[in-house]
Amino acid sequence: MTAEERSSLEAYLKARKEIVDEALDRYLPGEGTIPPVIFQSIRYSVFAGGKRIRPILCIAAAEASGGLLEVVLPAACALELIHTYSLIHDDLPAMDDDEYRRGKLTNHRVFGEDIAILAGDALLTEAFHLLSGKDLADRVPAARILTVINEISEAAGFFGMVGGQVLDVESEGKTVDLTALNHIHSRKTGAMIRAAVREGGILAGADERRLQALSEYGSSLGLAFQIADDILDVEGDRELLGKKTGADVARRKAAFPALVGLDASKKKARELVEKALEAIASFDGKADPLRWIAEFVVERKT
Repeated sequence: MTAEERSSLEAYLKARKEIVDEALDRYLPGEGTIPPVIFQSIRYSVFAGGKRIRPILCIAAAEASGGLLEVVLPAACALELIHTYSLIHDDLPAMDDDEYRRGKLTNHRVFGEDIAILAGDALLTEAFHLLSGKDLADRVPAARILTVINEISEAAGFFGMVGGQVLDVESEGKTVDLTALNHIHSRKTGAMIRAAVREGGILAGADERRLQALSEYGSSLGLAFQIADDILDVEGDRELLGKKTGADVARRKAAFPALVGLDASKKKARELVEKALEAIASFDGKADPLRWIAEFVVERKT
């Protein structure tokens, strides 16, 4: 990525993140709403930081397909609510038992395990409330919205993120081959990233050819993203990441560096980025943010 492209990406991410954050603040009830503890818990995690990559990918895919940011914003925010719910639940003692997330105490450390579980449940439910709400219905044909709800449900459920997490939990302490590891990562992380890209295209009315290209981009990017996470767990800066590193090794989790080594992991991530870029080669300059994000995935430090 050139210095000019990096600067353009930083400006794009900053502007879109501000828009997403403002919308999330508008969509979520205030902390004084009864019962206040659940809204305090939800807002604690939603606004704990984060790059908003999934909602921004949704927006970027829509813009690349000729759509408008304001039209897809509710769906973009719904993706972030699902992502935040998954992080809250992943951090629980029964799962990864993490103390810090994005440099802050994890949700259950502040509000207790019971409220953290309920906060995650509420965020997942609210995501589908947003997807089926008036803001989308007033501007997007019902058939497209139904398709989006169907696809996000699958990507978040037992054929996607939840199923991948189950496989990940079951693989701890065991030896898995590369095929199994690809399967875990493609479902645990890749499914929702692919869905984020596809939903932007669907809501913008992308034709089948463009939607297929976005699907291929999203699938490759999703796997590259998780491999990059595996690499950061080994050589990332704990202060920059805002959480402990080395957790995958300590828990003997299935991860690319442990299976094939760091150099091969970095090579694989780069190959996947190139594959993602090739998938959208026919798109015009409106797809540049998608291109920049793909490069960012393997260069990021957090």
